[in-house]
Amino acid sequence: MPPSRAERPLTIGKVLDALREEFPQISISKIRFLESEGLVEPSRTPAGYRTYAVSDVERLRYVLRAQRDRFWPLKVIRESLDAIDRGLEPAPEADARPRPPEPVSDPDVPDVAELRPTQAVRLTRDELATATGLDAEVITSLEGFGILRADADGHYSATDLQATHAAAGLAAYGIEARHLRPFRTAADREVGLVEQAMSTRRADGRAANEAQVAHLCLQLHAALVKGGLARP
Repeated sequence: MPPSRAERPLTIGKVLDALREEFPQISISKIRFLESEGLVEPSRTPAGYRTYAVSDVERLRYVLRAQRDRFWPLKVIRESLDAIDRGLEPAPEADARPRPPEPVSDPDVPDVAELRPTQAVRLTRDELATATGLDAEVITSLEGFGILRADADGHYSATDLQATHAAAGLAAYGIEARHLRPFRTAADREVGLVEQAMSTRRADGRAANEAQVAHLCLQLHAALVKGGLARP
């Protein structure tokens, strides 16, 4: 499929046409000067001609607006472009530098409503084994390493069911019950932090919301794991 009109490389003449309505004084020499300053980097054809992408035009528009409206020197513009290239967002305020993006909800972290108590599920060992496809020996091993905790009547909760499903999935990658103990240790420590927050009243007199504190702990945990996996 041939590239759409918006995706086709632009000649410097087309770039001038795109910018001239807002910047009547724009010229080829101005664009080449900004290129020489490293503020825009057009591609080159095999014959050596410059071609520009739509993103290059928007970059030039950002530079020209910063000069016209903000009176920024090239050094400040270059720093702002570098920040945008690193994922920061252009600020809506006329004189503001790019800012870090607002955090978005992590789909891997349960929201506050999901962390509030719901109707209890109580499963027998046989029901848990049937639901997860694990045999009794593996379930006993998961209990031994603290991953599962039956109640006084020997029943398992909905969260035990989730944990067992996860353990069954990890087993397919060679991760056995004995490898999962650190998860229980980390979870117990996070639960301890939630309980500590619940026992401490805030300065404004409002008690902590247990589900909200748990959500923030899980958000931090997920961010640290994802960050660790992203490092080269």
